Amino acid sequence: MTPPDHPALPPDAPGWFVPGSLVLRLILVAVLAVALSGTVAAWLVTRASGQEAMRRVVAQQTDEVEVVARLLASKIEQSQKVLRTVSAGITPAMLESPSTLEWLLQQGLPAVQFFDAMQVARANGELRMNLRGGRMEKAADLDPAERDALRRTLVDGKPLVSELIAARTSDARVMFTMPLHREDGSVLGVVAGALRLQSQGLLPPSMTLPARDGSRLIVFTRDGTILSHTDPARILGKVQDETGLAPVYMRWLDQAQPVAGRGATHQEPGHIVSMAGMPLPQWIVARVSPSQALLGPLQGAQREAWWLAAASMALCMLLVAVAMAWMAQPLAHLRHSALQMLRRDVRQPLPQAPDIDWPRAGGEVGELVQVFQGLAQQGSREQIHKATLDGQFQAVLDNASVGIVISRHGILEVVGRQACVMLGYTPGELQGRPARALYASDADYHHIGERVQAEFAAHGAFDGDVCFMRKDGSPVWARVQGRGVQPDEMAGGTVWILEDITAVREAQAQHAWERTHDGLTQLYNRTAFDDRLGLLLAERSARPREPQASGEAPGDGVVLFLDLDHFTVVNDIAGHDAGDDVLRHVARLLESQVRQVGWAARLGGDEFAVVLPGCALARGQAVAEQLRASVQAWEPAYQGRSFTLGVSIGLVVLDASLQDVPSVLYAADMACYDAKRAGRNRVETRHANQATASSRMALGSA
Repeated sequence: MTPPDHPALPPDAPGWFVPGSLVLRLILVAVLAVALSGTVAAWLVTRASGQEAMRRVVAQQTDEVEVVARLLASKIEQSQKVLRTVSAGITPAMLESPSTLEWLLQQGLPAVQFFDAMQVARANGELRMNLRGGRMEKAADLDPAERDALRRTLVDGKPLVSELIAARTSDARVMFTMPLHREDGSVLGVVAGALRLQSQGLLPPSMTLPARDGSRLIVFTRDGTILSHTDPARILGKVQDETGLAPVYMRWLDQAQPVAGRGATHQEPGHIVSMAGMPLPQWIVARVSPSQALLGPLQGAQREAWWLAAASMALCMLLVAVAMAWMAQPLAHLRHSALQMLRRDVRQPLPQAPDIDWPRAGGEVGELVQVFQGLAQQGSREQIHKATLDGQFQAVLDNASVGIVISRHGILEVVGRQACVMLGYTPGELQGRPARALYASDADYHHIGERVQAEFAAHGAFDGDVCFMRKDGSPVWARVQGRGVQPDEMAGGTVWILEDITAVREAQAQHAWERTHDGLTQLYNRTAFDDRLGLLLAERSARPREPQASGEAPGDGVVLFLDLDHFTVVNDIAGHDAGDDVLRHVARLLESQVRQVGWAARLGGDEFAVVLPGCALARGQAVAEQLRASVQAWEPAYQGRSFTLGVSIGLVVLDASLQDVPSVLYAADMACYDAKRAGRNRVETRHANQATASSRMALGSA
């Protein structure tokens, strides 16, 4: 109650103050006895209804796994029927004619498209056809497990569903085999079809059951290999790692039970596990559900029961709460006034804030009132001082001739006007954004972060050139100087000074580019080629050489020397402009095809070079042949006439005998000469020890 000396409240002051947490706790203690009795009654009802709901859901889950097991069994049977249809279309004569058999499997039998792979073998085990993904493959590419399944079918003369064949999840598959019989019943051969584990014909990812929170549908083999899982990452994992299912599976193995089609449900601590088997492929379907999640449908009824119990207690609790809240009005009044003070500090400066109605009371409440009044006056003075400093700081940011940014923990807290202009943003767009937004990629951001950390660790500051990304995606270079808000400490924030140097960097880059690139083709020029190849050879020489395995080609890459064939014909007939266009096109062709594995250069005239670092001989020959075919396939047309071009390519392996650029180019040039002499438009390979010290003979006109 209000003490006698409490003044009348202002007209706009509330007549009732909401009690605080202390009063609410006292009210809670007073009504605890009533609440406890209602809680016990509601708990008993909930417990009984939960047990009944659990019994019903267990029965439902058992039925569900049986349905899925029957569905999967029917898919296995359907796959066998499709394979039987394919085998019925294969005659003994077809086994003797691979071309007829290939036509039948690729075009003649639509049922073949049901399988991801097909194989046909004769009675003696000879593989006549290996069709995978619509393409013919060699017999040597057949997996040993697939070959074993074919052999067993030839021996037993019976259809077979193989064990899981899996190297990794994407290749996991099951193989179905069907024997081919002669009219007298003897085995003529075998036809097999494979289905990927996740295909629509076997275990599609869309296979599901009614969804429940935390419930897992799992299909696994008898040995515990997971074939299908609600979480795709668990496919080909082990059942022994599945929470809830593992103990049930281990008991099933210990008892050596057969794979039966009927479902069974086991209650484990925290889980309900239902299992049903498929006898033919020896697979098991299981559903593992958290016990608590199965009671979800019961929650609505439980809430109603709780509401009824709460309603029976509400009246008594309300009366006690109102009485105690009335007695605690002085304390509630103080709480209300304190909240007013906090809201005023946040929303209004002191001159515009209305006076706060503080309660007049004795005892502890009166002492607290004096403390709050002192804090309010101190906060008002600090607010005025802060507003002055904020205005001065903003003036510095807006009028500085360089960009100023303050960041903390990777967040841009303050961004000056010049920095916004430099980065292409409007004032306020960068405020509060991650610093990552100023970089083209995560790699750039982390690289700069490592530089900054190293500089601060060594010098306590950062000073260097950084490439940022403007809002429109274009690059902008800036000289960046960084200092900690607190000396030698980045945790308290960092002040960055940014100066635009994009024009300077572009001028430097343009000068360096022209010095190292051919102006016509935009490829590296001869000087840059020599420098870069020399650096590669030097790095190779500095590395310790590991012994080569038997039969392995030595070397750390290959170099291709390319000389266009019949190029002078284009120059003589269509003119030098057409010749320049040919050179530009060939350069683009080379660069586009070797960009991922190496680099190209123009050595002069119609001669080019390609370096493939770390490339094996076989791979280098394949790339060279691809380049040759691409040039030959291009038929330029100038002045109404078409021209046929070719390219002679010399390939040399970078082995230990090649120590410098001249020796590499000489060996490659000699290989190209061999290609010219052998008829042009071909690839010739030459090792360094094949090159002689004699000068290269003139090739004559191209």
